[in-house]
Amino acid sequence: MSIEDREVGDEERGSGRTGHRRWGRDASRRTSGKSWTPGWVLASRRTSGRSPTRGWVLASVGVLVAGLLAFPAVVPNAVGNLGSLLETFLPWAGLAVPVLLGLALLRRSALAAVSLVLPVAVWIAVFGGRALPADREAPGDLTVLQHNVGEENPDHGGTALALVRAGADLVALEELTPDVLPVYEKALASGHPHRAVVGTVGLWSRYPLADSRPVDIRPADVGPDWNRGLRATARTPHGDVAVYVAHLPSIRIRPADGFGSGRRDESAVRLGAAVASEPLDRVVLLGDLNGTLDDRGLAPLTSRMVSTRRGFGLSWPSTFPLARIDHVMTRTAVPVAAWTLPATGSDHLPLIARVDL
Repeated sequence: MSIEDREVGDEERGSGRTGHRRWGRDASRRTSGKSWTPGWVLASRRTSGRSPTRGWVLASVGVLVAGLLAFPAVVPNAVGNLGSLLETFLPWAGLAVPVLLGLALLRRSALAAVSLVLPVAVWIAVFGGRALPADREAPGDLTVLQHNVGEENPDHGGTALALVRAGADLVALEELTPDVLPVYEKALASGHPHRAVVGTVGLWSRYPLADSRPVDIRPADVGPDWNRGLRATARTPHGDVAVYVAHLPSIRIRPADGFGSGRRDESAVRLGAAVASEPLDRVVLLGDLNGTLDDRGLAPLTSRMVSTRRGFGLSWPSTFPLARIDHVMTRTAVPVAAWTLPATGSDHLPLIARVDL
């Protein structure tokens, strides 16, 4: 056999074997009763049946967060004062956004990720101004300082010196027990010779004080020895200013009662009525109000007075501030800037503000 004959035979046998294998695959497809589908189609079917559902759930949660940020009043106070609880920590609701973003990335849901633009936009619209730092160089006619010195403060002497160094014209203090009152009187006497003290609240002034008197803000179930409000007239170079110092009842969170703000709310109503009946036009309120500007429980005050909206000024607790419950509010005057000072021995941070009269 020649070389050419062997090559032709090999080609014929090879083509026969190849044809046999191809015929076998085709036969198996025909006899199996199943149609062949490309892999990319199967993958698209698997993902298309899962991702949209999960994306819609996360997107719905994002819309809910945006709604609560914009309209917290829709949450009622009928059960455990949940509305006030939400409003107290309302800015922190924005932390839901990075959590939802992480879940959206984990699920690879573009819909859920894009939907987070809504709560971000609402948060910026509501709290964007407060996120800006306070202008500490802003001019003002009056510098005021508010501080709950803390009944369990281990260093009242150091706290008093820190307040003196702040250089405020008016200094309002709360939780002044009889044993620590002399410490603050001694420290503040030289720069603030005028003072008024009622119960556990006090006011020290660089300018003369007149018409000092208690303000009854007691809840109905509290005895007459509970005195946490005072009012005085400060004779400033820019004219008379009515100054109120108040310490509203504390909030307690209990499983049975929820956000226990009933006494605080009742006291806020009494204080709001006192401010409303104040004959002087210009009023400055300094105090630990145990509530934030967003809390509906302080509406008797926030509806009549204004506070600076620039800078969060979180004042409590001092170790990790979560809320501004210490306030400087005004009527017929403008609080141009407010910010907190470094921590003292108290569980509150001092709050200082400049007021344009």
